[in-house]
This record gives sequence, structure tokens and C-alpha cells, in this order.
Amino acid sequence: MTNRPYEEPVGRLRSHPGDLPWNRPPRPADVDPAVLGALLRRHGWQRRGGAAGRYGRWTPPGPGGAGTSLLVPENRAFPDSDDLLGEALDALTRNPTPAAREVLISLAVPSDEIRWWRDTPAGPAGAAPWDADGRLRAAARQTLLAAALATRARAGYHGARHRRPAAALLADVLVGPAAEGRTLTAFVPVPTGRPLAVRLHQALHAAREAIDYRRATGGMDAFDGAVEAGVSRELTEALGVLVRGTEGARIAVAWAPGAGVPEGCAPSAEPVEFSPGDLPALREAAARYLRAEPSVPVRVTGAVVRMRRSGPGGEGTVRLRVLAGADVPHLRVTLDEEDYRIAGHAHLVGLPVRVHGRLESRGGFRRLTGASGVVPVQVDEGERERLMKSLQENLDFFEEACGEE
Repeated sequence: MTNRPYEEPVGRLRSHPGDLPWNRPPRPADVDPAVLGALLRRHGWQRRGGAAGRYGRWTPPGPGGAGTSLLVPENRAFPDSDDLLGEALDALTRNPTPAAREVLISLAVPSDEIRWWRDTPAGPAGAAPWDADGRLRAAARQTLLAAALATRARAGYHGARHRRPAAALLADVLVGPAAEGRTLTAFVPVPTGRPLAVRLHQALHAAREAIDYRRATGGMDAFDGAVEAGVSRELTEALGVLVRGTEGARIAVAWAPGAGVPEGCAPSAEPVEFSPGDLPALREAAARYLRAEPSVPVRVTGAVVRMRRSGPGGEGTVRLRVLAGADVPHLRVTLDEEDYRIAGHAHLVGLPVRVHGRLESRGGFRRLTGASGVVPVQVDEGERERLMKSLQENLDFFEEACGEE
């Protein structure tokens, strides 16, 4: 049985589902007619006439759209604009199609949209493979996580570094339903997620250029330069998951109409395409990034949460909950007999320790090698009480580990 450590922070409380903005229809007064028109066009709605300069008539995508239409004002210059907007929003709310739901989400939460396509071979009568939806969602999540990691640092291989803040950046991202395992859309709120969308936009284009260079010349140098744009082992592996088992795949980043185009980014929402022929280059790049990322000299402060050694004396292994000095939540450290003894005593009195060493890329930057100079560190009373409570909850284990001392 594993106890939840006392010192782990409690997760952020979330709003009741009924209080979330995307569960409330947007108010006409909050909707810019130009933004609504741009979103309708993006999601496949067709403008079919209307009074020039006053409003446009829009019909939904697909063969069944002829019986439904929206009247959307072009601006607020006319007295009936709010009435028309209210009627259009009400019609969108009652329309069951994904094209209507996605427009409402983007109006409620101004978002950059990221869309994935997988061209999977169709089964009988257009049926999709059983695991197609899971593969698409896995590839999408890995893609977003790779972009979130790149907003924290430029690295060819992130490993366990920055995982917690990167995952937190994804907390507000909304994901729509996958269409038969072939199409998926994520809505990235502009206030919190635009750096993620920008980084992904730049990284996708840099990855595409690096792959083309590799296929044309046989050289991998372009992948080295692509790291600065956000390409990493994590991204190349995500693209591999997206493409594998398909006839091709695409990713597009479309900017929120009301927020404008970020500096240095293309306004076009043209998708970046990848194919099964790119897989060898992606695998080679992933291996190259893993080999090239160096170990890092660090000075880590951490709380001892586990101790183990094979006998009553000699070196032992310590697991630290990192408090400062490294961008990973936990580290495993092998200590000589004296440093192991100091670490054990520091834990028994409720103090963290400071240790020097090298953060090894092998294993995902989860291990500190060449560790030396272990010393206890003074902390405030609140943190010391938390460490002592952790010791009391695991006292039997630590008495077994440190009893010879």
C-alpha cells in the first residue's frame, strides 16, 4: 500500500461544470459580428447571399445544410444587429452539429484552434479501426505536451524536466470529440495558452523543413537548428504516433480571430503535412536528440523520501523530492556511506539536504550521478513540520533503512 505524501500540494479546485464559460451561451452584446463570421467560415459554413453591407446568410456544412441558415450582421451599425446576433446564437445552440458547437466554444472562450487529421484506411462502409480514436487522442496529447515543454526551455530532449508546469499549461485546453478517429480539434484559450500555440506553430514548420532537408540531402543538421523553434525528441515521437498506421496526417494551427496573428507567425491556417515516408527521419531525429542532450551540473536541495542499501554499511540509494536546483519532481541519488548517514539523520530531524552532482540525461534526467557534499539545510517551521509528518507516516520504513545508525 502506498500512502500519498503529506507534502504534495492539493490540486487546484475547479469550477462547477455549470459555471464554466463554455457551458453558457455567449451573449449578443459580447459577440463581435466579424469574429462570428470568421469562425463560421473556418468551420465550414457557407455564406449564401444576404443584404450587402447589413448581414450575410450562412448555411452549415454538409448536404443537409440547405434547410438551416443564420442571419449574421456584418457590423453593429444597424439597430437590429443585436436581435440578429441573438437569433443566430440561439440557432447555433440548438444545432446539434460539431460545426455549430465548435463555433460556440470559440465565442465563449476566445481560443487558438489546433486540428489534427489522420488519413486512416477506411473499413467496410467507412468504419474506422477500433483503436483509431485512442491513437489520435494520444498523438494530440503528446503533441501539445511537447509544445508546452518547449515554452519552458529549448532542449532536444526534455525527459522528466518541466513536466509539472507543462502539464499545468494544458489544464485549460478544451478538446472536442474525435470524428471516427480521423479528426480532432483542441481549443487553446488565448490568455493562458497562446505561447503554447505559437511554439507548436513554429515547431511544426521547423520539423517539416528538417525532414525535407534530411530526405533531400541525407543530412541531419537541420534538426539541430530546429531545437530553437521548439522541435524535440518529444515532438518527433508525437509526430511518429500521429503518422504511424496512416496514409498521411496533418496538423493546423488557426489563430483566434479576435486576438489577431502573433508576431512572427503566418496568418494562414494551412495544415502542415506528414506522411509515413517521414517516419525514418523522425526516428533518427529522436535518437539523435537523446544522444546529444548533455548531462547538467546541478546543486539540488531536496527532502529525503526513501532510503535503501543492501547491507548495514557502505553506499546506499536515496530518493529526493526536489525543492530547488533541478526542474524535475524527484531524483534518485547514490551516496557513499558518510553522505548516506548524513541524509538519514537530516530526514530524522525534519531537514532537507543539499547535494552536488550531475543530472544525467539517460533515464530522463531522473538520476543524479557523482553526488557529493551532502549537507542539511535549514527551513522554515512550516516546511519542517510537513517533513516531520511525512517521517511519522513512514517511520517503520525509515527505521529499517537507518536502524544501524
